[in-house]
Amino acid sequence: MKRAICSLLGAIAIALTTGAADVPRPNVLWITSEDHGPHMGCYGDAYATTPNIDQLAAKGLLYTHAWSCAPVCAPARTTLIAGLYAPSSGGQHMRSMVPFPAGKKMYPQYLREIGYYCTNRSKEDYNIAEPGTVWDASSNRAHWRNRQPGQPFFAVFNSTKSHESQLRIRPHTQKHDPARVRVPAYHPDTPEVRQDWAQYYDTVTAADADAGRILQELTADGLADDTIVFFYADHGSGMPRNKRWPYNSGLHVPLVVHIPEKFKHLAPPEYKAGGKSDRLVSFVDFPPTLLSLAGIQPPEWMQGHAFMGAFQEAPQPYVYGFRGRMDERYDFVRSVTDGRYVYIRNYMPHKIYGQHIDYMFQTPTTAVWKKLHDEGKLTPSQDIFWNTKAPEELYDLQNDPDEVHNLAGSADHQEIRKNLRKAQQALALEIRDLGFLPEGEIHSRSQGGAPYDFARDGDRYPMERISEIAEVASMLQPGGIPVLKRALKDSDSAVRYWAALGLLMREQSGVAPNRVELIAALEDSSPYVRIVAAEAIGRYGLETELKAALDTLVTLGPLDKNGAFVSMAALNAIDSLGAKAAPIADVVAAFPGKGNFPHGRYSSYIPRLLEDVRARFGK
Repeated sequence: MKRAICSLLGAIAIALTTGAADVPRPNVLWITSEDHGPHMGCYGDAYATTPNIDQLAAKGLLYTHAWSCAPVCAPARTTLIAGLYAPSSGGQHMRSMVPFPAGKKMYPQYLREIGYYCTNRSKEDYNIAEPGTVWDASSNRAHWRNRQPGQPFFAVFNSTKSHESQLRIRPHTQKHDPARVRVPAYHPDTPEVRQDWAQYYDTVTAADADAGRILQELTADGLADDTIVFFYADHGSGMPRNKRWPYNSGLHVPLVVHIPEKFKHLAPPEYKAGGKSDRLVSFVDFPPTLLSLAGIQPPEWMQGHAFMGAFQEAPQPYVYGFRGRMDERYDFVRSVTDGRYVYIRNYMPHKIYGQHIDYMFQTPTTAVWKKLHDEGKLTPSQDIFWNTKAPEELYDLQNDPDEVHNLAGSADHQEIRKNLRKAQQALALEIRDLGFLPEGEIHSRSQGGAPYDFARDGDRYPMERISEIAEVASMLQPGGIPVLKRALKDSDSAVRYWAALGLLMREQSGVAPNRVELIAALEDSSPYVRIVAAEAIGRYGLETELKAALDTLVTLGPLDKNGAFVSMAALNAIDSLGAKAAPIADVVAAFPGKGNFPHGRYSSYIPRLLEDVRARFGK
């Protein structure tokens, strides 16, 4: 109904504005950069050197509260291309792959149907399969210049200059002075950290230069007056605790939009040259906004809200973020903000923030930060990253922009916490968040189809029941133990999985009085329940029970016998046991790292986990 009304209003608006049946369509250019927060002059950062985007902002509109949805590239791009939150499509795990929902299209396909020439230069990196031909060209040579004369275009130009990998290249000729860096409260103030932050600012300058070159080409081709330009980044900076974390520091991105005079009727009401918009927007809003700018009514199934164009909708009160598996390490975090407060919901609080992710540990900041933690030389704010999590976090961005003072337990902030928590839970139910399933079950339950489609079948995915137990499990309240004990006998494997997780999360208090039930769970029909039960017994059970736990994990660990998802889960559990896994070190060291993967995107994760286990035991 809401979009039907928007359609009518949009048609009226265009007719009144143009007085013509054949409405000219704008070109749209998206200039993007990687691993790049709002560390720019136009956002008030005096340390940054970003003249090209500063100039674009001076004649366009800057969004002060734009979120990526995901703090890492592939899930962020998956949200963008699909118009669906990645946890709704099943594509939230880093470098995964799922089928696209039946009967739906990626947004460039809608544009191509009405005559747009759509190009992408040069990165796709989606966790979701393309439903047919999506782009007219997608390569390092893709360009609007290859279209037919007079054909409208949509073009994406992506700069990799500010990617995480670039900020740690040594040697490096420094342009920004490390002595002038503002070190956030969560990072230790060391020469390594200062150099990484300064080098990050150098990479942002390089990305700005790339943007400047594209804008010059647009002007040289005489297209500036016919083209709406977006500049944004795929998520926050590549520094640790920014990238990969659904805090504001990992999700807040720059977003600058310029709309030329002839298309001002498509602009939002607050648009003015050099203006700023406090409207909350996120990546899930970009596809319907793009369609709206092109005069296409966004389909009802898209989960975002157009903030420009003929079909723009009312501002939303919240935007949302998520974290799933990051490379080889599992986690489950959801976040929401109202623009001032950020609420974080940790569904796996027993896992430390700073899990060993090989790629992240290649950054000098990560290594020195972990070393200082091991030596006991960090401040409390700096040490948080290397410890287990609170089930809930709440931060006041106005008074705590570094998000280090958790207000979830503050008596003065309970209403805010409850409202944001309610919003997070409501969205999870609305989009049928698939994060409540073990990753392997996302695929097994979908039976070769799209996870999005089966998730709307209450029999195949009884989400309400599963998420209810997940809430009890992860809030860590002592009164939840009887509920979890009963849930261990539920008919649904995901309910049993969360019940076992809830006992594991409570450590001794959860495991000791439920040892009999957890030992019985070692024979569960679900390998994921068996793995969690083995980890619980191995970490917090009796010494006499350790062998049974290790035997279970040895059985489920090999890739060639169990598949990638079970193997990854088992290897993570083995790694969590630390020295207690020593009796099986030789056996695990001999596990195969190569085999049949559901997709090539998964192929590096089991070798990395095996490398970590082998390194721990000197194998």
